[in-house]
Amino acid sequence: MKKGMIYIYSGEGHGKSPAAYGRALQTACRGEDVVIIRFLKGRGFSDSEYIRRLEPEIKIFRFEKSEENFHSLSDDRKAEEIYNIKNGLNFAKKVMNTDECSLLILDEVLELLDIDIITVEELKNLLLCKPEDMDIIMTGATSKEAAYALADEVTQITTTDGDGLRKE
Repeated sequence: MKKGMIYIYSGEGHGKSPAAYGRALQTACRGEDVVIIRFLKGRGFSDSEYIRRLEPEIKIFRFEKSEENFHSLSDDRKAEEIYNIKNGLNFAKKVMNTDECSLLILDEVLELLDIDIITVEELKNLLLCKPEDMDIIMTGATSKEAAYALADEVTQITTTDGDGLRKE
């Protein structure tokens, strides 16, 4: 039996989610199941007809209801979305408890730390539910350095300009 790993794809650059989705495709090509739970993102990608054709091997979930950017919502609507986001986190726990997939991707979960929807300790407790052989990828940018200690491997994504110089 393989030992499952916890990966973080982080950084200020673009490409964290596409890297995770590439891993999802590789996993599905091996005949294994993938669950992706998206946080703080619009519907677009997960509602596309193409993505639905990847089921049942790759299943994508989004629990937020709003189409608007979380940061631009009123306080009442933010509270509603926080409730929905926590439902998504509870669903992630269920996926782990039922050993439903080989790879679980928690897309943009790290940003939830910086906007105080969850704490590093809550994320750590969630990850304790991980089955021994499941891989988990968490994406997003966070200033909470303690989050990186939760992973077996951390990849920092940076964006460069056409000359290969890092954009600031």
